[in-house]
Amino acid sequence: MSPRNLVPRTPASRAVVLAILASGGIGFVAARLTSPATTAPVTSATADPASSAKPKPLYYYDPMVPQEHYDNPDSLSSMGMKTIPKYPDASATGTTSKPGISIDPSAMQSLGIRIATATTGMLAGALDATGTIDFNQRDVAIIQSRAAGFVQRVYNRAPGDVIARGAPIADILVPEWGGAQAEYEAVRRTGDRALTAAAAQRLRLLGIPGGTPRGRGMTTVRSPIAGVIQTLDARQGVTLAVGQALAQVNGLSTVWLNAAVPEVRANAVKVGQTATAELAAFPAEHFTGRIIAILPTTQADSRTLTVRIELRNPGGRLRPGMFATVHLGGTSDTALLVPSEAVIRTGMRTLVMLAEDKGRYRPAEVKTGREAGGRTEILAGLAPGEKVVASGQFLLDSEASLTGIAARRITGDTK
Repeated sequence: MSPRNLVPRTPASRAVVLAILASGGIGFVAARLTSPATTAPVTSATADPASSAKPKPLYYYDPMVPQEHYDNPDSLSSMGMKTIPKYPDASATGTTSKPGISIDPSAMQSLGIRIATATTGMLAGALDATGTIDFNQRDVAIIQSRAAGFVQRVYNRAPGDVIARGAPIADILVPEWGGAQAEYEAVRRTGDRALTAAAAQRLRLLGIPGGTPRGRGMTTVRSPIAGVIQTLDARQGVTLAVGQALAQVNGLSTVWLNAAVPEVRANAVKVGQTATAELAAFPAEHFTGRIIAILPTTQADSRTLTVRIELRNPGGRLRPGMFATVHLGGTSDTALLVPSEAVIRTGMRTLVMLAEDKGRYRPAEVKTGREAGGRTEILAGLAPGEKVVASGQFLLDSEASLTGIAARRITGDTK
């Protein structure tokens, strides 16, 4: 039976059926306008021009897994993150635009993107490092025998003992000195001043301290400086040759503090610069010195260079082997600064993510300098006032790499 045969033929019946259909159609239209599940975006000519000019997203994605594409804006990626829209590149529509990636401003908060401005400010040149106390290797005395002889007596000494200046080390018997002394005494009794002076000069040339040995060829060897005995070879009864070492004494009036400074901060230290040391043994004190040398070699395992600082050591309280925290003072200089967390170091180059107009982002190469207080100095690649991404920049950099966006190179023109 055709649909036409379902309509009643009488005028009264036809009127009733049309009324029922009409009322059902009105209800259907009302349901379409009031049902939130079927309400569609406004796309008519009466819509807001600003909203209609916004391009339609190609798809929705998660920057952490950009290879996954979704059609629903409320989708969650495999990482459990809310997706964001991906808009077509302006160059694909025939218009020109700066290279970069575009992020919906409403998605910035969910991605944790935070923007900072490159500003000119003062960067303190302070640097903290660790160091170790060592002997002053320039304050060393080698005690030797000036003539062949025998050790008659050794005093109660041992390596590691701290001795005063002039402390006796050993008594030495030199037979040659005995004959020279007898000759000197005989000449001196003659009263001839010239001969007496010549005999005394001979005693000095033989190495007799003061030209007058104690007893017949006996002399006492003493330490010329105060310090600690490093080596002691004087033993009773030992036969000595000319120039044989008896002991080595290291002075303690000053000590060296060898600080390990990272090689990237090599330009922050120089000879003559002041330094302050703090030691756990003396928590309430600060020891001030100056840099006397920067060693020419770098430690390969720690990538540090050794900075030698000389400290005064009154009372000998600073002992070699003690650890110290070193504060290397410096002057504050004006520099272009960005937050250190905004800098991306890939190993091959150093980048920041520029935040440009209309929600576009673009990587840019930079050359960095010093770092202090959570800020990094930019030597090249940025201009004052440019905005960089301080948080969430790694996601943007990954997206830029996947889409093939080249980083802005370091040139004289940053535009």
